[in-house]
Amino acid sequence: MWLSDHYLNAVIAAGGIPLVLPVLTPVAKAKEMLNLCSGLLLPGGGDIDPLLFNEDPHPLNGEICPQCDDFELEITFQALQRGMPILGICRGAQVINVVAGGTVCQDISSEIDRPLKHMQQAPRWYPTHTITAVSGSLLEKIIGSAPVKVNSYHHQTVGKLGTGIKVSAYAPDGAIEAIEMADQQRFILGVQYHPEGMWKTDANAKAIFDCFIAAASDNKDVDI
Repeated sequence: MWLSDHYLNAVIAAGGIPLVLPVLTPVAKAKEMLNLCSGLLLPGGGDIDPLLFNEDPHPLNGEICPQCDDFELEITFQALQRGMPILGICRGAQVINVVAGGTVCQDISSEIDRPLKHMQQAPRWYPTHTITAVSGSLLEKIIGSAPVKVNSYHHQTVGKLGTGIKVSAYAPDGAIEAIEMADQQRFILGVQYHPEGMWKTDANAKAIFDCFIAAASDNKDVDI
């Protein structure tokens, strides 16, 4: 279990101070640890145990980490209860959805008709497919309404939406590429791609971190 410095550097570049929380911390300490934070960034990682959203594992479901699942689901629940700004990236977007009672599409290639290549073989900063933000969404306010090129390192995506969750971007094949809270009262955004790998070369990727850190610094309603 490790965290890429891409996340830390993106937070710092946006004016934040990253504090890495160890997932091996007992779940009971999650609330205490969250007291040290003004926002929660949920990074990418392995697959969520499908039993946690009441499904048996698909044959192509990947490696799971019970400690990561337990800690991230609990700390995300606590952050949602507080209305704390949350940015979920890849797995992190799925964590937000599962905490809200949703599910995960366990394998895009076998569950979506005519899928795109979502596990790119290219440098991390290089975009390989497009997404389009949903009109009126928080993400549209950040990246605009035109198709945006993104990088892609996932074989899963958000499935059935959780309570209060809405889709804020799709890939051309229909895969969900971003989610957010329907009421938009707080910055709670999950993206399936990896803006932390693109912030140096892509203004839209950096804008996501800028808006997240601004919301965490102000700890107030979204104002973009």
